[in-house]
Formats: sequence, structure tokens, C-alpha cells
Amino acid sequence: MERLSTRLLSWASLIDEKTLDQALTTARMPFIHPHLALMPDAHLGKGATVGSVIPTLGAIIPAAVGVDIGCGMIAVRTQFTKDDLAGRDLAELREQIERAIPLSAGRYNNKVVATAEPRIAELEALAETNGFDPESYAKNWRLQLGTLGSGNHFIEVSVDELDRVWLFLHSGSRGVGNKIAGHHITVAQRLAKQWWIELPDPDLAYLVEGTPEFTRYIRELRWAQRFALLNREEMMDRVARQLSEFLGTPVDEQERINCHHNFTESEKHFGKQVWVSRKGAIQADAGRPGLIPGSMGTASYVVEGLGDPQSLNSSPHGAGREYSRSAARRTFSHEQLREAMTGIEFRDTSAFIDEIPQAYKPIDQVMADAASLVEIRHTLRQLVNVKGD
Repeated sequence: MERLSTRLLSWASLIDEKTLDQALTTARMPFIHPHLALMPDAHLGKGATVGSVIPTLGAIIPAAVGVDIGCGMIAVRTQFTKDDLAGRDLAELREQIERAIPLSAGRYNNKVVATAEPRIAELEALAETNGFDPESYAKNWRLQLGTLGSGNHFIEVSVDELDRVWLFLHSGSRGVGNKIAGHHITVAQRLAKQWWIELPDPDLAYLVEGTPEFTRYIRELRWAQRFALLNREEMMDRVARQLSEFLGTPVDEQERINCHHNFTESEKHFGKQVWVSRKGAIQADAGRPGLIPGSMGTASYVVEGLGDPQSLNSSPHGAGREYSRSAARRTFSHEQLREAMTGIEFRDTSAFIDEIPQAYKPIDQVMADAASLVEIRHTLRQLVNVKGD
């Protein structure tokens, strides 16, 4: 760990100047307490740095949570081993998963299926309790539950160091969460202009605790976080069902972990109750299980938190980009992507060039930097990768 200023601590050994400048700018906001924690996977984000833990007193920066509220990972360890999959056509399993779960931006379910009904009912009740109608943001939000999205979101079938089969996926609150986040970022920016508040970056606009705007944001944020968690649960149930049908045996879940990495919670740190916004970071209290995925084609990790107080009980959420999506497309080729994915069943398309492992920081270095934050419980290697365009 390195102290870069009185209000910025960094665990990142690989970081560029623009990212550092952005983090220093956020750390200077007057309500940061006691300091911003920069994770090993930190990279440039919108307003606030991706891979940062931002504790705030009496205020929240909506863009510091990000537009994919509640984005995170879920993993299930099954009773199966690599031998159970040996000699089978994994392309068939991939295609079954692709048919069961809508992939890509703007792709949703045609109807609310039976497994989604109780989850939808829970979200409807929560929205009523929180005093808002999600349809005001997305009329089809119910059909979004159980859908993956695009970008770095994925579904994987992997094996651990003992060759046990895991199911692993990454997604968030989809279109409805994006609309909620966008609305409140705009509200915060409007209020800053209204009150002549000078900001170093418009995306650092904040909402003040005790105001109606703050209260509404927290209520809708919590709904979106719950939507994201249930979205992952719904997809995981579908993936498990496809694996069951593929192998002809029901999945017996040995373990299930579901964690956010774009979210806000009220927590006590250094003697103060603060709002902790983790933008690309997971909660890593002592003993808490967590998930840190690598990029496609590399390892992912099941971890246990060590409760490092200086990190505000946090850890990285993944590898962290080194190349922007456009830069990755200019730099790498389809052939390089194929080479990186050797031995892994995936949809072979140039659409995924911007997700090539070389566009990300080396996950092994990120994990080495995080050695004081989490302990590795399992190392997962991909057999099947599913992504949206």
C-alpha cells in the first residue's frame, strides 16, 4: 500500500497518470472521510475511478456508484468434476446457455418465466415500499430480469484446482438500473448549477444527506441493487438447469456466492458512519467470501476477505482495463483473440476483440497487489465462455 496524499491510499502497482489524477481529484472532495482507497485494478472511469472505494460523510456522488448499479458476480460450486465433462461437446452446452439467457444490450426475455415470478413480486413490493414505480424508468423492467447484457459481462463454466466444476457469471441491473443512475446523476448536476457549486468534474456532482433528492436516490439505488442481485440469481438458476440437462443429472449446489462491486452501503469506518461507494470493488470484511474474475481466457478467483481497515474492508473486483475498448480494437486482432482462448469453448467472433485478455491488467499481478486484502480460496480456469455482443 502507498499513501499518495493525506486522502488517497493506493494498492495499485500498475496505474497510469490519468487514473491517478482522477483519483486525486475525487479524494479532494470536502466530504471524503477518512480517505479514498484505490484498488489494484484501478483504471480511468466516468467521474470517479473504476476500482476505487469512496467513503463520504453526509453526501453521495451518484457517478461514484456508476451507471450499472449493483453490478457484480455470482458463482456456484457443483458436485461435478472435469471428468464429467470430458469427451462431451461443450459447444452444445454453450449454445444451450445462449438460448436460455438473452445476451447483449437491448436483449430481454419474451415473457416472465416461472422462476422469475417470485423475484418480480419481491421487486414490485420493494418498489412500493420505497415509493416509486420502476416503470417510470423502464416499462419492460420485468422482462429484463434474467438477462446478461454485453461488454465485460459473461457466463462461464470453470474448474478449480481440484477439477471441481463451477458456474460463474457477471452482470448487473441492466437497462432499468442504468436509467435510474442516469436520472440521479443529472439531478445532482442540476443542483450543483442551481446552487453555484464549482466542481472539478461535472460527474462529481453530489446529493446532500437529508434532502428529498438524496432520500429518493438511496431508495431507488437500493431497489436497483436488489434487482441486480436477483438478476444474477435468476440467470444462475437457468445456467444450472442447462448444465443439469446437458449431463442428465440435477446440479447439487455445494456453495453459492453472490456479491456486488458497484454499490453503496452505510458503514462505520474510523469512528464515523459513512456512505461507502465501491465503484469496481467488493466488500472484503474478515471472513466474507468474494469473487474476483480475470478477463476472458484467464483465471478467476474465489476469495475470503481479510478485513483490512485501511482499504475500508475492500478488495479489487477484477483485472481492470489497460486499453480502452476502441484502443483494444485498434491494437489487437481476431487471430490474437483466438490464440488467447485456446482450449476454451467460446463464440468465435471479432465482436469480442475489445475483451481480449491483453486489454486488461494481468490478473496475477492484481491478486499479488491484493495479498493484504483477500486470501485466495480457489483458482478457477474456464472451460466455456458465454458473452453478449
